[in-house]
Amino acid sequence: MLVEVAAVMLLLGLLLGFVGAGGSGFIIAILTVVFGYPIHTALGTALAAMFFSSLSGSVSHYREGNMMLKTGAVVGAAGAIGAWVSSGWSSYIPENHLGWMTSGMLFSSGLALWFRMAYQAKRTGNQHNSPLQSRGMKFYASAAAIGLVTGTLSGLFGIGSTPFIQLGLMLLLGLSMRLAAGTTMMVIVPIALAGGAGYYSVGYLDIQLLVAVVVGTMLGSYVGAKFTKRVPAIMLKTCMVITPMLGATILLI
Repeated sequence: MLVEVAAVMLLLGLLLGFVGAGGSGFIIAILTVVFGYPIHTALGTALAAMFFSSLSGSVSHYREGNMMLKTGAVVGAAGAIGAWVSSGWSSYIPENHLGWMTSGMLFSSGLALWFRMAYQAKRTGNQHNSPLQSRGMKFYASAAAIGLVTGTLSGLFGIGSTPFIQLGLMLLLGLSMRLAAGTTMMVIVPIALAGGAGYYSVGYLDIQLLVAVVVGTMLGSYVGAKFTKRVPAIMLKTCMVITPMLGATILLI
């Protein structure tokens, strides 16, 4: 079955690379609905898989200067704590309930992504916004709150919480869209690592399945990313919002 999983993940990676999404929710839906894996295993696998894609993406963003290291470190450390703790909570939630809850979170992610785009458009051309200084109690409290909340969501539902992290960085810490995107990629690395380790500690991480998912999605994403600039912007934005919602719909099945 692992060969079939890798092949399907390759196709899924084409879509994820095209829209620039981590796609953990879609991975969860495919693993549970199509291949019949228990949702707890799917959550742990999808969360751990994000570590590899986020790590490579972080290196790229760092080289491009799209990252605030101190902000990412504080938010990521708090997020790792939240992900580690909440990954253990998921084992106490029945599979059918967890499926519904995860689906609801994916729909919320789609809405948050739409709101992020609207917020970005509103701020376009505004040169008076500046990031919150990376010191003082206000900064540390805001950064820790963003990390704990989004890390808890990631660990409990196996999702990347990318739109929520980016919104938090923009609304609470004043980061631009460019800096929020790059810093978010850095934040997800410790969250995915801690959450994946948490699921592994309770027996919900299949290493062979993880390898099949990572190989398939990363190869597909590499090819899919080449099509991003070849379609109208409105089509790309629509696909970005619909992707997590489509995953949520499949999961409801």
